[in-house]
Amino acid sequence: MSVSVLLDFLAKASYFAAAVLFILGLMKMGSPVSARQGIRWAGVGMVIATVVTFAAPSTWGGHFDQINLILMVVAIALSWVFWIWGKKVPITDMPQMVAIFNGMGGGSAAAIGAAAMIQAASFTGTCDAHALEGHQCLDRTFAVLAILGSLIGAISFSGSVIAWAKLDGRLDKRFTFPGQQVINLLVFLASAGLGAYLVFQLDIPIVIAFFALALLFGVMMTLPIGGADMPVVISLYNAFTGLAVAFEGYVLQNESLIIAGTVVGAAGMLLTQLMAKAMNRPISGVLFSNFGGGGASAEEIKGSMKPVEAPDAASFLYLAERVIVVPGYGMAVAQAQHKMWELCKQLIARDKDVKFAIHPVAGRMPGHMNVLLAEAGVPYDLIADMDDINPEFKTCDVAIVIGANDVVNPVAKTDKSSPIYGMPILDVIDAKQVIVIKRGKGTGFAGIENALFYAENCRMLYADGQEAANKLISELKALDGGGGH
Repeated sequence: MSVSVLLDFLAKASYFAAAVLFILGLMKMGSPVSARQGIRWAGVGMVIATVVTFAAPSTWGGHFDQINLILMVVAIALSWVFWIWGKKVPITDMPQMVAIFNGMGGGSAAAIGAAAMIQAASFTGTCDAHALEGHQCLDRTFAVLAILGSLIGAISFSGSVIAWAKLDGRLDKRFTFPGQQVINLLVFLASAGLGAYLVFQLDIPIVIAFFALALLFGVMMTLPIGGADMPVVISLYNAFTGLAVAFEGYVLQNESLIIAGTVVGAAGMLLTQLMAKAMNRPISGVLFSNFGGGGASAEEIKGSMKPVEAPDAASFLYLAERVIVVPGYGMAVAQAQHKMWELCKQLIARDKDVKFAIHPVAGRMPGHMNVLLAEAGVPYDLIADMDDINPEFKTCDVAIVIGANDVVNPVAKTDKSSPIYGMPILDVIDAKQVIVIKRGKGTGFAGIENALFYAENCRMLYADGQEAANKLISELKALDGGGGH
């Protein structure tokens, strides 16, 4: 066995090992208890794949390529910049960071396809249908995969950038105009048509036009989507990125990219379906409908909002036996997760039964509330999903809602004209007493009034999340005569 053959075998085996570590790491990330270990395993896999890419001759198309080396070094340098930035990003900005990082993956996949197509378009030699040396000659199968990966990756990239801008407050929540969906469809069909042409004839001007239209479609597809749908959109683009990476892995004949991309794509699509199910909406309704963009409700809300001061709210908690806390994006904005956990520890010290209720789409990304509570040190066994916790609201003495809005709005069950009708919600209204911590009287992302806030058993504690939690802690201590149990 020659040295080059041996090195090629070791490279492929290393890529396979890296892919296995990616899969095991992803499995570990399925539980908060083992998530850190999963990240380490996946990180080791990435280190292996990166080192092998530098060292193995097969990754250079059989020969040393100085331009590729420079690009790889630049990419690694950029990754360090992003790593430093990621460590400084506050937990409240995590959704937009996830969106932009996911977009980078899609953009990388599109760039791989673009490089393969441009090299093939400029290649003047004889094309062997079974050869891919140096990626200069693409047979038709690889051309199809390169173009599909590029199309999906470009859409994921530009769409994720718009999602980042929306989540970061740099763009309005929604942007619509008459005939938008028809124009979007025409742009997509034009891009797909150019892609089909490139399968048979690789021309550089057509390649440029193909990418321009694909990037434009990603922008136009994301602009009309409201903030309430962002968790679903982020997970959908995550699936797109994984699929694009898998396709380009075939183009590069890289086993780790094929396996990792397929796993990420499958996991992202499954998560997207689960998120859409949690909202009781089809994925097409997320992409082409009107949720999170405001809407009127035909059902008139009776009653009025009833404010409560911190001493009275603390009295409700002092007398309660069972308390359920419902966090939402407002808690993230106020960075109140630590203070809320401190309040809950005060209640637990007084022998109260305390739990946290998490709606699947609470926040701006999948698992957003779980991340915040884990960062605050809340034990995992105190955090319950919607389906598990909903039956317990009927026996709950006090439910505290901090920053959640649409996911606790009972009109989702009662008003067929409401934009959120049919969306499963947390049944907070069934609690004996509800305390809503809110800075003002504004509506949620769906742009409609929340009937819960007008209910007879609901009281509004108007304050910043941290300020409200601090006041409740102080008042609880005061009720104990300044001490506590």
